[in-house]
Amino acid sequence: MIVTHEDHPTGPVIALVGPTAVGKSECALTLAQRLPLEIINADSRQVYRYMDIGTSKPTSDERERVSHHVLDVVDPNEEFSLSQYLRLARHASHAVAERGRIPLVVGGTGQYVWSLAERWQVPEVPPDREFRTEMQERVKTHGPGVLHAELTRIDAEAGARIHEANVRRVIRALELFRATGKKPSVLLWRRQQTSAHSVVVIGLALDRPALIARADARIDRMMRHGFAAEVRSLLDRGYSPALPSMSSIGYREVADYVSGRCDLDGTMARVRRETRRLIRRQHAWFRPTDERIRWLDWEQQARAVEQAIRIIEGAVK
Repeated sequence: MIVTHEDHPTGPVIALVGPTAVGKSECALTLAQRLPLEIINADSRQVYRYMDIGTSKPTSDERERVSHHVLDVVDPNEEFSLSQYLRLARHASHAVAERGRIPLVVGGTGQYVWSLAERWQVPEVPPDREFRTEMQERVKTHGPGVLHAELTRIDAEAGARIHEANVRRVIRALELFRATGKKPSVLLWRRQQTSAHSVVVIGLALDRPALIARADARIDRMMRHGFAAEVRSLLDRGYSPALPSMSSIGYREVADYVSGRCDLDGTMARVRRETRRLIRRQHAWFRPTDERIRWLDWEQQARAVEQAIRIIEGAVK
């Protein structure tokens, strides 16, 4: 099944984006004190239950202050696809708008944000577990490059968009081609024609040293607030570190720590390193030169909030 035009929000799509730790949640909560907002999650790891500290999920107090949607919708061992996300996010956006409030899409998962903003039509192709297992075995034997080369051969655009190291997405693209015979780029990134005024994407920016400092501070704070205990609880529930959900930054690294395979200093160094890599990947989705994004300097927070309010008010008038 292809998602139809009727499934798309009729009002403007307003999104708040930026790299991890830049301050998106903080900004959104501040905006909600001044505007009738409800938040639509666009973080691919906050959809999982029991994964709260390591994903910087909004606290119960924050959720009481501002309604959040598309959080805690699947267990860590359940499949969750882009088509599922779009269905839930679009439904939530409609419901928020019908209440006379403003749906604000907040998150750093570029695929989620742009799929909503650009009205992607995504195929409802169920997972083929046998095919996925076969592909994973090929990766173990020959390395990820062999699958990426195959994807590039059948669809150069998909090969350029999906990094070789992102094995899960490479396999999904090959799976779509196998099931439909169509190029993954056509299926995954087909857009509806939208008005220039129907999409408003606000980006928060910090210079790299300030962003890295915030990211490091957040990692330290997560460990102080019980990240290791959260990961131990997930392992005790039977959730394997090999699950796609556990590929979220920190979970596999901390799983090694709580299992005694790595000391704390080594674990923290690995988490910091992987966080920096994530920030680089996010910059590929949200480029400073992207004219679709209205960038605000989050070093000047009060000014950025006022600018964001004017942008959002202008979009909904």
